Amino acid sequence: QGRLVESGGGLVQAGGSLRLSCAASGRTFSTAAIGWFRQAPEKQREFLAAISWTGGSTRYADSVKGRFTISRDNAKNTVYLQMNSLKPEETAVYYCNAVLNVQSSAVFGSWGQGTQVTVSS
Repeated sequence: QGRLVESGGGLVQAGGSLRLSCAASGRTFSTAAIGWFRQAPEKQREFLAAISWTGGSTRYADSVKGRFTISRDNAKNTVYLQMNSLKPEETAVYYCNAVLNVQSSAVFGSWGQGTQVTVSS
């Protein structure tokens, strides 16, 4: 078994930046495509970005394209989400999870606790 642990959230002003980390343990997760998601209060969880095991393929939701960048360091078993030009409406809990492939938002891991991102206006 493995697990994914998110970190790096915090309070940032509108227009600011944060880098989130997703640390993977266990063989299953450390060789999987990984996606980032977020869930705002009273809203459904939404897909943000995904990256393949090799890092050679990525996909982004239209809402974050050009502002967010997903990357991974397999030597550290960590996937990152660099978020720039953050908006107050992007306040949410951010999660990572293993996805079937980069083109799919279907996850096959358990959800962790996520990391809270709060963007002040």
